[in-house]
Amino acid sequence: MQSDDERRAVSHEPESPPPAVPVLRDPRLLLERTLAGWQDDQDLWVFGYASLIWRPEFEASERRLASVHGWHRSLRMRSRINRGSPERPGLVFALLPGGSCRGVAYRLARERVPTEIERLWAREMATGVYDPRWLPCRTHAGPVRALAFTLGRNSPNHTGQLAEEELLAILRHARGRYGSTLEYLLDTERSLRAHGIRDRGIERQVALALRHGLAAPRSERGGDD
Repeated sequence: MQSDDERRAVSHEPESPPPAVPVLRDPRLLLERTLAGWQDDQDLWVFGYASLIWRPEFEASERRLASVHGWHRSLRMRSRINRGSPERPGLVFALLPGGSCRGVAYRLARERVPTEIERLWAREMATGVYDPRWLPCRTHAGPVRALAFTLGRNSPNHTGQLAEEELLAILRHARGRYGSTLEYLLDTERSLRAHGIRDRGIERQVALALRHGLAAPRSERGGDD
């Protein structure tokens, strides 16, 4: 098992957002409010639906395939740091109201929660853009209540439905601190497939990138995670 220092050495360390990126809400206040819904004598579950599946960067004592109902995964959140820039925003996935979503639920041992939640918060909530929520998740071993990062449809970072030309322009050009939006899309699709999860929306977006020569066929992109 890796130590904290070893995991930091190979992970993307969170940084403060650049001045051009506004902080929408106080991340510390949101953390306090969120943890008020956690009983500190119990383990804490986190629901991952995109990069938290293939790059969690926290120490989990257990992981399970899980599904949530009433929310769906969608590439409709602007990214001005990680997968884009203030001048050319990229996109990342968010949980939006409606439908259902399959992903991975991680159990954080209660004694590890203070350390791991700080790292998770610095990564996901630096600008206060997400709405953290406790959602019921179904797993093969029974239901769990997990922390998930959702996005309201009225958020200024919610793009709404993008025209195909708009999406293609973002996939061609948007790049941020952790890489491009296109790489992020392909990594998410590959990781979901490795877990036996199909997302037809993602499959259509990858097919669009392939048709326009933005990505190599799956056989040329290497194996699954």
